[in-house]
Amino acid sequence: MIRSAINDNDELKTMNIEVFTQGSFANNTNVRTESDVDVCVMLKDTFHCEYPEGGKDEDYGFKSSDYTFYQYRDHVKKALQDKFHREHISDGNKSLKINENTYHVKADVVPAFQLRNYYYNKSKSADNYVEGTWFVSKTGQTIANYPKIHIRNGTLKNNRTNYKYKKLVRIMKHIKNNMVDDKKTDGNIITSFLVESLVWNLPDSIITGYYSWTETVRQAIIYLYNAINDNKHLEWGEVSEMLYLFRGRKWTDQDAKQWLYDAWNYLEYNK
Repeated sequence: MIRSAINDNDELKTMNIEVFTQGSFANNTNVRTESDVDVCVMLKDTFHCEYPEGGKDEDYGFKSSDYTFYQYRDHVKKALQDKFHREHISDGNKSLKINENTYHVKADVVPAFQLRNYYYNKSKSADNYVEGTWFVSKTGQTIANYPKIHIRNGTLKNNRTNYKYKKLVRIMKHIKNNMVDDKKTDGNIITSFLVESLVWNLPDSIITGYYSWTETVRQAIIYLYNAINDNKHLEWGEVSEMLYLFRGRKWTDQDAKQWLYDAWNYLEYNK
C-alpha cells in the first residue's frame, strides 16, 4: 500500500524510489511492544555523500541538487495522506506514522535520501560506495543508518549460531521490557536497538556454548558487563558495523553497564 501511494503521487511517481522494510520487523527480532512495521522510502535520484578527506562532488561527477530533504518528506507525507486519508497520518520526529485500522497495521514510514558512503572504502569511483540511508529529523538532527547491512550481518550471525542469536536478542528485549514495566530501567535510554547491538557484540561461543537459555543469558550478562568494565567495548559497533555503538549516542557505556547490573539482580542471578 505504501508503494502504491508513492506510485500514485504526481511528484514522486517518476522518481527512483526504493521502498523496503527495516528495523526489528525486517530483522525478525521484534517482540510484543514492537508490533509496528518500519518502512523506509528511500530516494535514489538525490542522495547524500560522505567522502574521503578532501573529496568533493566534482571529483565524482556529481552536482548539488536544489531538492531539499524537507521537500521530499512533504511529498511523501502528501502521498500517504492521499492513500490512507489525512486523519490516519501523523508527524513524528523521525518518521511519518500510519495509524492502525481494520485493513492495515500500524507503520512508521521513514522518508530518506540514499546515503553513498565513499569514506569507508576510501573510494574515488562514483560507483563504489557503501549504501545507507540519510535523513533529517523535524528537530534538525541528521541521521545516517545502514539498515540493509544490519539485516545482512544479523542473518549471518544467526546462521553461524544455529539460529540462537536472534532468539537471544528477543529474550534480552523481553527482559528489558519487563524491567521497564516494573520501573527497574528507563526504556528511553535502554532501547531495543541498544539491547540488540549488545547481543551482536557477544562472541558466538557465548551464544552457542550453553545448554539452557537461563545459563546463556547469565553468561551473556557476565561477558558484556566485564567487557565494558575493562574498556573492551570502545571499538564495538552497532549491528551494521558502520557506526560505533558508544559514540554520540543518547546512551553511554555506564548506562549499559548499569542496565546489565540491574538485569542480573532482576533475574535473581545474585541469589
